[in-house]
Amino acid sequence: MSALQKLVLASGSPRRVELLQQAGLQPDRLVPANIDETPVKSEHPRSLAKRLAQGKAEKALERLKKEGRAEGNFILAADTVVAVGRRILPKAEMVDEASNCLQLLSGRSHRVYTGICLITPSGKVRQRLVETRVRFKRISREELEAYLASGEWRGKAGGYAIQGFAGTFVVKLAGSYTNVVGLPLYETVNLLVAEGYKVHFNWLAGIGAQ
Repeated sequence: MSALQKLVLASGSPRRVELLQQAGLQPDRLVPANIDETPVKSEHPRSLAKRLAQGKAEKALERLKKEGRAEGNFILAADTVVAVGRRILPKAEMVDEASNCLQLLSGRSHRVYTGICLITPSGKVRQRLVETRVRFKRISREELEAYLASGEWRGKAGGYAIQGFAGTFVVKLAGSYTNVVGLPLYETVNLLVAEGYKVHFNWLAGIGAQ
């Protein structure tokens, strides 16, 4: 791979780093981009996911430019939104928020949207939006209390992490599983490849092989 190619992830999310590593990609740098994630009035969940992903990518680029380190970077950002209809669920930080989310999701279907934004070294902005439909079982009071006690929900869109205990709530999933975790790998890899990033370099070198 060209030494000039650098992958910057505009996130501090360990799960997104792990997903990239699963695809043989190791970000050269993490640049968490803190932006206001409040939906605007009547904003559709799809639009919110795309807007926030682009906002994070642009914020990371701005920081790199200030540091004089913007050259050669592929800046990747993502944002995941969980919604029931047009109702956007929060990234739960308080136990009451998580409880309300899980009670709403119990026994019904919801949608998970992830917006991906890539800013290339030439300044091109490329975006994708991925949607997955998820149906939960009816969550019992005992299950709800145990899940809330686990703390696994903290900071997660919709108040759950599908890669953890909440995976036992899933009756049906239509679409990308990695999208629900936080970064749809198929679309992310294709986006990088289309823009000339050498995604498969580590594959050829056998890096990541078990």
